[in-house]
Amino acid sequence: MRDPAAADRSSPTLTLIATGIGVTLIILDVTVVNVALERIQATFATSVTGLQWVMNAYTLAFASLMLTAGALGDRLGARRVFVAGFVLFTLASLACGMATGLAMLVVARVVQGIGAALCLPSSLALLSVSFPAPAAKAKAVAIWSAIGGLALAAGPVVGGILVDRLGWPSIFFINLPFGALGIWLTLRYAPPAARAVRRGLDPAGQILAIVALCGLTTLFIQSGPLGWLHPLVIASGVMFVVAAATFIVVESRSPDPMLPLMLFRSGAVSASCIVGLLTNFAFYGLMFVLSLFFQVVKGFSPLQAGLAFLPMTALVTIGNLVAGWLTARYGARLPMVAGQALAAAGYLALASIGSDTSYAAIIAPLLAAGFGTSLTVPSMTTAVLAHVERQRAGIASGVLNAARQIGGVIGVGAFGSLIAAHGGDLIGGMRLAQLAAGAALVLGCGVSAFGLPVPARSRPCPEGARPCPVSDDVM
Repeated sequence: MRDPAAADRSSPTLTLIATGIGVTLIILDVTVVNVALERIQATFATSVTGLQWVMNAYTLAFASLMLTAGALGDRLGARRVFVAGFVLFTLASLACGMATGLAMLVVARVVQGIGAALCLPSSLALLSVSFPAPAAKAKAVAIWSAIGGLALAAGPVVGGILVDRLGWPSIFFINLPFGALGIWLTLRYAPPAARAVRRGLDPAGQILAIVALCGLTTLFIQSGPLGWLHPLVIASGVMFVVAAATFIVVESRSPDPMLPLMLFRSGAVSASCIVGLLTNFAFYGLMFVLSLFFQVVKGFSPLQAGLAFLPMTALVTIGNLVAGWLTARYGARLPMVAGQALAAAGYLALASIGSDTSYAAIIAPLLAAGFGTSLTVPSMTTAVLAHVERQRAGIASGVLNAARQIGGVIGVGAFGSLIAAHGGDLIGGMRLAQLAAGAALVLGCGVSAFGLPVPARSRPCPEGARPCPVSDDVM
């Protein structure tokens, strides 16, 4: 039963603000921690491996639970799940800030990730209910997405200011007042969304996905300090392979799978998910190692380190707009290939930097990496949505976002392990990491070029009509 009083006081604008606060805090907690790494390392006397777990604990929980969280929203109602996730995220943020040891911080980050996974799919469902008209819904989702892009750009700077002035716990405590405001706005003004068709939760698939991703994360993080032949590393690899293979079998036979494997029959969907994984592998892995480089090697303060990332993050909004125009005119393949090629050039250029390299020499590669990435991401989303049935758009978007988050987990784990494998030689490990990032995006260029269909041209140009218009259809 819908509550008539709640329906009467619902406000689409305030619901958009509430969900905007949610996505802001979720995205900030992916990037804001980067500039606090050096201070966290000093507080807990931990190694690079410990910092990798601080970063990846959040992203791992976020990635592995996102699809199930969407199903929960359908079963229990989007507003209820969004509020539950927001409360969990906010309380976990308090625990992060109060952590007295590395283990407590890592566990609290896991709980934060669970809360974020519950919030994100439900926030879009709330917008869908609040803005039923197609034009208004498209505008609201665009604003929601832009807020996420701004949060990504602002994360390192906001984190730098907080860490520099108030200490690293402040990057978590800042979530408390905004979290409380978002929860109140949702309870007060979000519409009591009706429950959708009941989707199964697929507990077997969910457990196997978590086991597989934990094994993969442990494999990449611990291989650096322990070596590839260490029993823990070998066991993690075996755990990943067995769990992943079993997951595929279970999902192929499940009547209501968490991950519908039939989605990957579309070459565009498969290619976009691979590109999403490779893009975040490079981007978040690079942010992790550059944060250490700026603070440990160059001696930047947290605020200076945050500002140093601006060339890489500030062009996100502009790149998204350019990507939208290019995709509408030429299809998704062109901006995806061009964006990854540009980003790859930036990453490979960064492979030559050393301890005596001036910051001015780093700006151009950072601009290339950031702008190239911002061209790629909206285009891959468009490609996925253009090649699935409308009723599967939500699950397809969730699969793409999960692939991207998994890429970030692997990137932080792999790049940190390259540093650890060099005996803590940050410069040597970072150079290998930059080369790996560049190689990943070169691979992504090939996947985009051969995995995405060429957009069909419209009818032949009339005599004298130049340039020949290209159809918006990217099928």
